[in-house]
Amino acid sequence: MSGIPKAPLYLGLAGLIPFVWGALTYLNGDLNDWGRQTLGSRFVGPYVQLFYGSVILSFMSGVLWGFATKTSGSKAATCYALSVLPALWVFFKTGGGPVSTGINLMYGFAGLLILDAVFSYWRLTPVWWLRLRLLLTAIVLICLAVGVYL
Repeated sequence: MSGIPKAPLYLGLAGLIPFVWGALTYLNGDLNDWGRQTLGSRFVGPYVQLFYGSVILSFMSGVLWGFATKTSGSKAATCYALSVLPALWVFFKTGGGPVSTGINLMYGFAGLLILDAVFSYWRLTPVWWLRLRLLLTAIVLICLAVGVYL
């Protein structure tokens, strides 16, 4: 991923660990058993993905809020309003069971990518931001899909 500073890239990739781990423990019974015995049942399968995904989607509202501070006037008001959407989405659309929560998180992360593109288009993000978000979002969606569709 050329042009993305190493720290955001490495931290972003590290942030994928719970999503990837959840998918792997969903697909592999032995790994799931080991994870449950070692870490506890909420740290395997879709459960770790759903809880962590809710946290990250909410966190990303704060990131967008930070980008909103780079503008003013009505555009700032629009950006602040858009920035709270991911956290509100999590609040209203999760908690209805693992499959519906997983689907709603997938929609939430896809919607977040649209917001990332809008903020990038408005030049409120670093130039490399959308490349990083595309990579991370694709992996998150694939991992969440394992728990939802398999």
